[in-house]
Amino acid sequence: MSAHDLLAAARRLDAAGFMPSKSGNLSIRDGDGFVVTPAALPYAETTEADLVRVAADGTAMGRQRPSSEWQLHAAIYAARPEVGAVVHTHSPRATALSCARRGIPPFHYMVLMAGADVRCADHATFGTPALAQNCVAGLEGRRAVLLANHGAVAVGATLPAAVTLAFEVENLAGQYLDLLAAGLQPVLLNARELAEAAAQFAGYGRG
Repeated sequence: MSAHDLLAAARRLDAAGFMPSKSGNLSIRDGDGFVVTPAALPYAETTEADLVRVAADGTAMGRQRPSSEWQLHAAIYAARPEVGAVVHTHSPRATALSCARRGIPPFHYMVLMAGADVRCADHATFGTPALAQNCVAGLEGRRAVLLANHGAVAVGATLPAAVTLAFEVENLAGQYLDLLAAGLQPVLLNARELAEAAAQFAGYGRG
């Protein structure tokens, strides 16, 4: 993963409408720190030189300020050594669901990309250590979480994995909201059905 890849991913998500009004942020692990997108700079105007490296002690190095959510990224990397990339979006459907403070239940097997479900973390003000802590708690045993009244976070071992998951979370949130809008309550997959789907995922593409 490189700065070029990080910037390309940010622009892709922005073009998809996941980063309205300069919102959202992405990062990749870099040694004992990480490289994160800058604060308050439109992605169309951002260059690789604008990306900011944040050290393990929180020291930022670069010509721009790091994203206001840099503490969220730092907390995830500290808690999850297997994570190589973090994607935080304000994608429309996932954000709408987060404003109802509802997560995404296992109504479709694709939720397994994130875990057994997608929780909605407790609310905290953006850019604060409290939000970072709530996010990490919501991610326990999961690869995605909604942030109450805020947006969504997806993590992955690689940047492509985290970006793919961010898109799937938005897709699942849209399907779930469509069901609710139609007055329908989805039939949730039970533990056995989820386990069977997980087993299928384990061998997917190896045939």
